[in-house]
Order: sequence, then structure tokens, then C-alpha cells
Amino acid sequence: MKFGVFYELQLPKPWKEGDEHRLFHEALEQIVLADRLGFDHAWEVEHHFLDEYSHSSSPEVFLAAAASVTKNIRLGHGIRQVIPNYNHPARTAEGLATLDIMSNGRVEFGIGEGATRLELGGFHIPAKEKRAMAIEAGEQIANMMVLDPYPGFEGKYFSMPCRNVLPKPVQK
Repeated sequence: MKFGVFYELQLPKPWKEGDEHRLFHEALEQIVLADRLGFDHAWEVEHHFLDEYSHSSSPEVFLAAAASVTKNIRLGHGIRQVIPNYNHPARTAEGLATLDIMSNGRVEFGIGEGATRLELGGFHIPAKEKRAMAIEAGEQIANMMVLDPYPGFEGKYFSMPCRNVLPKPVQK
């Protein structure tokens, strides 16, 4: 059995000055403790515009901070919004590979598409197409991380010419 911690960085109102700072730093301290105690995973979600429910709009930054202060715990995007309107697939592949290098191969990658009209509408994503958009992008992100060079892609929701997407992750 494996154990982990999972963060959405919830913060109920009313908010006082310094509450977000405290929230982020306490979560980071908890991950350091989880690493020291032998926990297997630390997961961070990505959400946008969801007052109180999630203040985690840049999990890649939070996970990079966690990578710098931990040694063994695996660090997971649980989830990374992969629809191109949120995060271009090449930028996601580059960021994942960079985090994997900086963490010495401890990255886990979970994809997502967004769940609320508030998030989707903020990035002009049609709710009926979000699943197909996420699957198309997720497949290409995986290809970008392993193909050298990436041969390019012409899809329904995004396209990209042949490029060598760098860096490549430590993990195979």
C-alpha cells in the first residue's frame, strides 16, 4: 500500500492579509514532513477562478518548490489542465520535463480538462468538447516528451510543426 498527500489549497472566506501566503507555505511544510515520514506521493491540482475551493492555479511552481526541499517523495500533477487554451501542450511537456530533471525523476503526471463552467468559460473552452480536447493534447504531450524530434501534429484542437521539444525528462 502507498500513501500520499493531496492539495487543492482550499481557503474559506473571509480572507485576511497573508492567508494565501500561510496556506502555500504550510502545505509545503506538510510535504517536507510527508517526505521525511516516508510518504510516497504529494499531489497538487490545477484550478482557476474557484474562490475558496482551490487557490492552486500554478501547480508547476508549487511542485518545483516542493522538489527543492524534498528528496524521495514523488511529486504529482493531479491534475494538470492540458487543453491548449489552458496550457499549450509544448509548454506542458517542457515544464514536466524540467520538473522531472530538477526533482531527479520524481514526477507523476495526471491530466485533466476542467470541471466547472467558471473555469472553462474563462478560457473559452466549449464544455461539450473538453474531453476530446484533453485527450488529443495529452497524447501529444507524451509524444513531445519522448520523440526526438517531435514530428509535429495537425489535430482538431491544436497544431504544431516539427520541433525538438526540450528538455527531455529523466524518467523513461
